[in-house]
Amino acid sequence: MNNQQHNSAVTVIGLGPMGQAITRTLLAAGHPVTVWNRTTGRAEGVVADGATLAAVPAEAVEASSLIILSLTDYQAMYDILGPATASLAGRTLVNLSSDTPDRSREAASWAAAHDAAFLTGGVMVPAPMVGTDAAYVYYSGPGEVLDDSREALARLGAPNHLGEDPGLAQMMYQAQLTVFLATLSALMHATAMLGATGMTATEAMPELIASAESIGAILRAGEETPGAALDAGEHPGDLSTVTMMGATADHIVETSTTLGLDLALPLAVRAHYRHAIENGHGGDNWTRIIDSIREPRDKPRRLIS
Repeated sequence: MNNQQHNSAVTVIGLGPMGQAITRTLLAAGHPVTVWNRTTGRAEGVVADGATLAAVPAEAVEASSLIILSLTDYQAMYDILGPATASLAGRTLVNLSSDTPDRSREAASWAAAHDAAFLTGGVMVPAPMVGTDAAYVYYSGPGEVLDDSREALARLGAPNHLGEDPGLAQMMYQAQLTVFLATLSALMHATAMLGATGMTATEAMPELIASAESIGAILRAGEETPGAALDAGEHPGDLSTVTMMGATADHIVETSTTLGLDLALPLAVRAHYRHAIENGHGGDNWTRIIDSIREPRDKPRRLIS
């Protein structure tokens, strides 16, 4: 692999909001950037900022030793680079698209079959924050590949290498978004509850956001090293119990039913606590609900991609 200190040219394929932000960040840092996108009109802004538009994917690949992909999913990578596989040898593909860990592993094998190095990546900030001090990106794959491309990739956000397994970055990305998406749904459900009593979203949201922001502090205050008790299989119920939290979950279901709201979220939450109580863990800490998440009653079959 060419070391990025000697060849700072970068190719960006995919020019949605994230791809455009990546391109502009690299251009601002002095990297020559070649871009390609299915809809060429999306390239107009970054070309005006100094990027070079390739006519076809093979031309974009051949322009740089480092190719960053920001696409809808991994299938889009195959669709776009399929005709350009002869140009991949000796280059590094960094796929920042969202997909499953298994598909990331398959993509790494696909790249290796074409003599290309591969990194999975997950950008953990929205497009406007790319390149700021708050930006960070999870990567997985060979550490030496990240090191070879670190100069350019660090422009996007602080690189956090999780390990050699190509699926790890996607797993962390999806785990983070599990917390994020569930929190957003909870905020909307809570806003609907308060709205049913006549409170506007303008009035409700500041209170609810403050509650969401307090969760991290509560978790950190409850345990010197968050997660250590879980790792040890310990669920001390001295601060809160499954029974106590389960009662609250029951009340939320009852209130939501009375208000005529959708019950999908509160029923799912209540089920976690009911399973733990039925298994004799009512006196344990609320973290005991992880058991039924790890081993649900009706365990779904593993999907094969």
